[in-house]
Amino acid sequence: MKTQLLNPNDIEKAAGIIRSGGLVGIPTETVYGLGANGLDPAAVSSIFRAKGRPQDNPLILHIPDASWLERYCKDIPPLAWRLADRFWPGPLTMILRRRSLVPDVVTAGLDTVGMRCPAHSMCRAIIQAAEVPVAAPSGNTSGKPSPTTALHMLDDMDGKIDAILDGGSCQVGVESTIVDLTCNPPCVLRPGGVTLEELRDLLPEVELDSAVTHPLGEGERPRAPGMKYRHYAPKAPVTVVRGESLRSAQYILDHAGDSYWEGIICFDEFAHWFQDHPVERLGGSLDGFEHARRLFRALRAMDNSGVKHIWVQCPGEAGMGLAVVNRLNKASGFHIIDA
Repeated sequence: MKTQLLNPNDIEKAAGIIRSGGLVGIPTETVYGLGANGLDPAAVSSIFRAKGRPQDNPLILHIPDASWLERYCKDIPPLAWRLADRFWPGPLTMILRRRSLVPDVVTAGLDTVGMRCPAHSMCRAIIQAAEVPVAAPSGNTSGKPSPTTALHMLDDMDGKIDAILDGGSCQVGVESTIVDLTCNPPCVLRPGGVTLEELRDLLPEVELDSAVTHPLGEGERPRAPGMKYRHYAPKAPVTVVRGESLRSAQYILDHAGDSYWEGIICFDEFAHWFQDHPVERLGGSLDGFEHARRLFRALRAMDNSGVKHIWVQCPGEAGMGLAVVNRLNKASGFHIIDA
């Protein structure tokens, strides 16, 4: 199979591939997704094969606007409409009770389904033209850093899927926030492009699932994507260094030595400390949105450099920092050092 690289004028072509049971890389504001007809079990199963994704890892259904929610979900609480009014289109996924027409393969057999209306206009146009909800996890080989450009996705999926529509670089850079509305109080299962602080402005009682900051317990079943497995990981092992930015940079400088094979991902202020190493910059130490935008690109660049080990400065958990910390925890297998 030859994977086609489509341009923004190919919306109808991408939609036609999805309608016919094929797989298309779709741009979103978060990361590129691997999209299929979410009502076609065979098409959805091909997502898992292309990615090498475990079958017990549920998928998210993407819709073009909130009016589609009632087609696929039941017992929708009033809070869902309030969240949709505030954050859709945008990087928020809501876990709701599913209707029976949503295939088990989408939900990993759960009686709930994740629903999202993406902000990227081309993504919504593809869904609208396909006239079906699009099941779409991130468009990478399972376990690797998520793709934030069409070429990142092509690196992983060339020859495995029908096409990728190039919609430019992703503006958020990490996946959507997932909030479970089927429990009381609601619970954030994965931090992402909508911050916990923004959610609590509307929903003060929302809780944070322990799996956001700690590994999922033995035998626990993932309720949403990104909860169970090692994710977002480059080929080389990753060590995450926490603490005040000057201390964490000094710790890395003291322990990385002068080997070219030790890669460094750091805040802009400290890049000049590591001139003997491959370096990727995350942005200024206080710019959480830039950290999110650059993180996966930096991890993929380290893969391409061939380094044997990667050191990463870790931001604080406020704002977008919580999503970045979550991705670093998963990428490193929770190999975290406090400086």
